[in-house]
Amino acid sequence: MFAEITLLIFIYMSLVFVLAQIVKDNSIVDIFWGPGFILIAIYSLLQDTEPDLRKWIVTFLVALWGLRLSVHVFMRNRGSGEDFRYRQWRETWKFFIVRSYVQIFMMQGLFMFIIASPVYYINFYSKEPLGFLDTLGLVVYGIGFLFEAVADFQLADFKKKSENQGKIMTTGLWEMCRHPNYFGEALVWWGIGFYAMNLPNGWMTLISPLIITLLLRFVSGVPMLEKKYKGRPDWEAYKRKTPAFIPFVKFL
Repeated sequence: MFAEITLLIFIYMSLVFVLAQIVKDNSIVDIFWGPGFILIAIYSLLQDTEPDLRKWIVTFLVALWGLRLSVHVFMRNRGSGEDFRYRQWRETWKFFIVRSYVQIFMMQGLFMFIIASPVYYINFYSKEPLGFLDTLGLVVYGIGFLFEAVADFQLADFKKKSENQGKIMTTGLWEMCRHPNYFGEALVWWGIGFYAMNLPNGWMTLISPLIITLLLRFVSGVPMLEKKYKGRPDWEAYKRKTPAFIPFVKFL
């Protein structure tokens, strides 16, 4: 079954790559990130003719997260062209098409396989009744989902106002940490990971929230975005007083 998930992701990301080359915008991969997880969740759910409640709950939570994220990214990027990070790669990479396929689309496919692991693990193997860890997972997921959704809404509302053009968002959840949306996304996956903890060897799927947390904090999230603002006096002042990732925890 894991081979089927691998093949599903490979086909899905290859199709997204083809579409990206047609529209000449590799950043559309961000729009298709969430739906990829929805596809995995639904496919793995359908492998059981009588899925239990845990499988239905987790599939619903993934669909809710993935749909909201996809709509948000689409609305944010609409009419603005290719995201600056992807545009920079387009301008500097040799053998751009091949490298894009491998380093953007197949790499994201690999991370999708790893991060989605608690989802398809649950949908393939869940037979246990709901317990405390499921409740804990729902609470953590709920906090994360609200953090991500509210932070995205606050930032979008801030950017809509002409008087804020060129300014940095420092209020609302953004006063608690510099990237509350990323923090919320990490919590979403820790919450889903807790659902898998009731299953035999389910603890192994905690590689999922661990990887997404490390990626957001140290690789593709915080560092890449903050590079854009480095050296600006208002940004440096905000950075000195505001934690990067976890609210009120400055050393992270």
